[in-house]
Amino acid sequence: MQLSNNEKNRLLTKYGEWAIVTGASSGIGLELATQLADAGLNLILHARNVEKLQEVAQQLSANRTIDIKIVASDVSENEGIDKIIQSAQGLNIGLLVVSAGYGTSGLFIDGSIHSEINMLKVNCEALLSLTHYFSQQFAQQKRGGIILMSSMVAFQGTPYSANYAATKAYVQTLAEALAVELKPYGVDVLAAAPGPVATGFSQRANMHMSMSLKPSEIGVPILKALGRKTTVLPGLLTKILVYSLRTVPRWAKIRIMEKVMGGMTAHQRK
Repeated sequence: MQLSNNEKNRLLTKYGEWAIVTGASSGIGLELATQLADAGLNLILHARNVEKLQEVAQQLSANRTIDIKIVASDVSENEGIDKIIQSAQGLNIGLLVVSAGYGTSGLFIDGSIHSEINMLKVNCEALLSLTHYFSQQFAQQKRGGIILMSSMVAFQGTPYSANYAATKAYVQTLAEALAVELKPYGVDVLAAAPGPVATGFSQRANMHMSMSLKPSEIGVPILKALGRKTTVLPGLLTKILVYSLRTVPRWAKIRIMEKVMGGMTAHQRK
């Protein structure tokens, strides 16, 4: 799936010259970075693995007249966040895409508290820090865009993925409120809430997903929604899963998600 020339021009005009994409070495982050490169935006690409970032930068710069900077850091640490901010100094940043994140699965009481806290730092604290810094900059320049990665699990409690779903609920509600607060400053905020996506996420979260979307199916819908919606449910599968639960009471949604997530995780209740 590719952006139309009109959409490419819209993104470049409204959110250029530079975009920052965290978690850009694979999955949704890589797909969004690729689409933005096609639209002609210069990129700051962030991930933990410098070798993967170098490969991505080489791939995206081939046959494209754009500038690319890479930042290898761990955003669960303050120094990792500072490296991203420092890399943007002096550049005309117009778009922030916070795609770095991961999940855990299984019974909450069986999990590692260190892993759960680290996930909270990556999915919420780092996202908050970057969003706060660049929203101030965007508001001052009276233009900009922010894409925050939510999830379909953000809309109710999700057994067997309790803390991960809670982190995404945080992202979803933050994005919804900031979309209103920042609109008078000419800043667009979008929560992207996909369903299951075939990325390295599922392996790290120890999930087995029989149905999932490809990153290539959701990148374009996310970028097309920026500036037009507050929340986007990218991909047909996502819409089916979310809309089918829309009229269900919240307590029932939780029980349904218990069945769904129980079938996807390796750690089911004994």
